[in-house]
Amino acid sequence: MNVIKVISAVYIQDYKVKIGFSDNISRVIDFGPFLKENHHPQWERYSNFNHFKKFKIENGNLVWGRNWDLIFPVGNLYTGNLLEHCC
Repeated sequence: MNVIKVISAVYIQDYKVKIGFSDNISRVIDFGPFLKENHHPQWERYSNFNHFKKFKIENGNLVWGRNWDLIFPVGNLYTGNLLEHCC
């Protein structure tokens, strides 16, 4: 069984990111609804576009912050269902 990983991520606009996965599928994910619905002190800073744009890929995950302040399960990114987020 192949494990799906994030292999690319490009900021598009607003809270949208085009994510490429290891199975050659890519999707544009809108993180805006998640950030608007989930108020948490650790995540609030990513409502600011300047902070939001500073994501990176580490170990096949799309993450924000030095200590992975914000991370989504790759399966949720793949399906686009961010509201089942868990940290």
